[in-house]
Amino acid sequence: MPFQIMSLTDAAAERITEIIEDSDKPVIGLRVGIKNAGCAGVSYTMEYVEAPIAGDDHVEDKGVNVWVDPKATMYLLGTVMDFEAGKMGSSFTFNNPNQTGACGCGESVTLAPADLKALAEARTLA
Repeated sequence: MPFQIMSLTDAAAERITEIIEDSDKPVIGLRVGIKNAGCAGVSYTMEYVEAPIAGDDHVEDKGVNVWVDPKATMYLLGTVMDFEAGKMGSSFTFNNPNQTGACGCGESVTLAPADLKALAEARTLA
């Protein structure tokens, strides 16, 4: 099985499917990236995908299509995207092994590029 940049929990896959089905325009998936923001450094971005963007990395997990902005790939390797619903609201969350810090308000995170040597070693052990 080829290595995927990121994976989805069942809850994230279900919510993405709902978003796609409820969209006013034809949508085939989501695009995930990062942008400079907040006091910790970057925040995650998500947007609808009507057509794949050349150069984006494609992830298909649990029947859902996600494209990853190539500028974010090294920072998202090994990430698990989840969807959490609670009394105060709901949101997508990212369990990212490359996260080295976060701001107190939860709006931004600090990410380091993935350690490719450690990743390669982990893949040979799997």
